Amino acid sequence: MITVRKSNERGHADHGWLKTFHSFSFASYFDPAHMKFRSLRVINEDWIKGGEGFGTHPHDNMEIITYIIEGELEHKDSMGNGSVIRRGELQRMTAGTGVTHSEFNPTNKETHLLQIWIMPERAGLEPGYEQRDFSNLRKPNELTLLASQTGKDESLMVHQDVALYGGELEEGRKLHYTLESDRHIWIQMIEGSIDINGTELNTGDGAAIDEESLLAISALRHSEFLLFDLA
Repeated sequence: MITVRKSNERGHADHGWLKTFHSFSFASYFDPAHMKFRSLRVINEDWIKGGEGFGTHPHDNMEIITYIIEGELEHKDSMGNGSVIRRGELQRMTAGTGVTHSEFNPTNKETHLLQIWIMPERAGLEPGYEQRDFSNLRKPNELTLLASQTGKDESLMVHQDVALYGGELEEGRKLHYTLESDRHIWIQMIEGSIDINGTELNTGDGAAIDEESLLAISALRHSEFLLFDLA
């Protein structure tokens, strides 16, 4: 069963410096039908103007992943980390018992990103941070493991039973993904158009997938997407 979450049905806010779309309930956007999917709590697609950003603010008991689509984002946190995240890189922050951090676009161009929150396996984890460049690991027309519970295959480690894959498909190319019987999939489109088992997804769309054993993914045009394999 594939349930599509169309891009234009997401929650939306425009703060001038920040344009954002929410796949699940977030901040002032509340929809009881779209609170989360399994352990996946937040997928926000953000556009941040140059020279703007989020001031220092707190988080706790959440795994927070930042995926840069275009541009740069400067990160500083109470653990002493300071870095700039760029296209091709992925950042994971375990908020655990509590951290504060800020996120700022240090350029004069707009930064486009996905921020993802995953509920951890347990509360009260020690805060932690990882950042990695996957540019040399990703291959066209294949899925690349970006984050996992064990950190295998050079992926970032998240404290939850989830595997996050990045996919890029050239027009006309296909790939297959096999699901175990007790697993669930969320697909988040970044750009392009794909067909999954006869269901079309386009830029910004998401899809919850249950009770499927095999996914046949075909690119109707050049596409980039994330695939979450969830308990």
